Amino acid sequence: MVVFSKPNLVVQPQQPNLRQAWYTVIVLMLAYVSSFIDRQILGLLVGPIQRDMKLTDTEISLLMGFSFAIFYTFLGIPIGRLADRRSRKWIITVGVVVWSAMTTLCGTVKNYGQFFLARIGVGVGEATLSPAAFSIITDYFPKDKLATALSVYSMGIYLGSGFAVLIGAALVGFTQTATMVSIPFVGDVYAWQTIFFYIGIVPGALIVLLMLTVKEPARRQLLKTRNADGVIEVAEVSVAEVLHYINANRTAFLCVCFGVTFVSTFAYGSAAWIPTYFIRNFGWSAGKIGLLYGSIVTVFSTLGVYTGGRLADYWGKKGQADAKLRVGLIAGLGVFGGCIFLLIPNPNVAILFVPIPCFFVAFPLGAGAAAIQEMMPNQMRALASSIYFFILNLIGLGFGPTFVAVLTDYVFQDKKAVGSSLFIVAIMSGSLAYLCFRFGRKPYLKSLEYLKNYMNASVLP
Repeated sequence: MVVFSKPNLVVQPQQPNLRQAWYTVIVLMLAYVSSFIDRQILGLLVGPIQRDMKLTDTEISLLMGFSFAIFYTFLGIPIGRLADRRSRKWIITVGVVVWSAMTTLCGTVKNYGQFFLARIGVGVGEATLSPAAFSIITDYFPKDKLATALSVYSMGIYLGSGFAVLIGAALVGFTQTATMVSIPFVGDVYAWQTIFFYIGIVPGALIVLLMLTVKEPARRQLLKTRNADGVIEVAEVSVAEVLHYINANRTAFLCVCFGVTFVSTFAYGSAAWIPTYFIRNFGWSAGKIGLLYGSIVTVFSTLGVYTGGRLADYWGKKGQADAKLRVGLIAGLGVFGGCIFLLIPNPNVAILFVPIPCFFVAFPLGAGAAAIQEMMPNQMRALASSIYFFILNLIGLGFGPTFVAVLTDYVFQDKKAVGSSLFIVAIMSGSLAYLCFRFGRKPYLKSLEYLKNYMNASVLP
């Protein structure tokens, strides 16, 4: 048990430099864009990959989700712990180098096993980003701007996903007309593999250069302790103490985590399979749906995550302490009702309703991230964020695309039933998300009071 000196328990935060803060958010958001292009590009390459590697929907869904998520998820926790104690800027910079190199390596694989391992490598690199980024942003911004700042960072998810589809749409014609391409120093590769060289090398190098210009912010609101010599110093908080703190607030913590997770389950499932739905059921070309769907995601999901963050901050300023979970309630209802496009037989009409789920799957991300940060002391934030991402990515990213594929392959046993599979996942995801946010509101308010008492206490509970 660590004993604290009460008068010196909290370091008084200095007024943050908001210009530097917003610059940092933009750089981190660009890194997030790059990471999501790398992980989501497979969504529009299903046809060429299945053609050349002879894969089932389930096998390719594992490349989209589980292969990436397995190490992304499990390594996130030790990396989060490291980010609570070491330079977050350099942790992210090393991660960018790793995921960019492994994305490029996807352009050289010769079989499914190699492809699977390369996608694991992408996940290893990308596991460094969000826990460290959340911690940096939280130290840069005052409480009343945090949800908006984290929403701007989270826009990278949908800008990256949209750009991935647009890039795929621009290059898919080449991948369908050419089977093999010769690359200097690499040899012959499938035509679709050349895309990984485009999205791996140049963006990665640019993001690394930008990260070098980012300043590591001073950590604010640190727990302090008096050592045996009577000197006040920053407390070393153990993993056990972090877990004890989370356990004391487990209902609020888990409701936020699972609420965002269930929304994200449909988000990842739809991002992976909506293009294929229009291709299989309506005969649209990959280029056509890629251009339309990529544009919709880029515009409406980006607008959704920003609006959700702004609304959470607005309600917070109006005295609604549970504002961030109220945003989640709206998202759950939006996902539940947004799947109406899957019931419309005319594709030209159906595509007009696709912006609805795209908007609402993004709505709670900034607010949910801010809720986790808001309930935790400084030295616990990155590890708490890693646990949050552990749950979100293991279920949402790891199984979202696969839930859809398994329903299609083994329940309906019809490739054209992918729309029915998406519909089932949407109804389940929206309903469960709503229930999590609904039952998490009161415990979340209690967690904020718990934090206040904890920071004023003379000893750790």
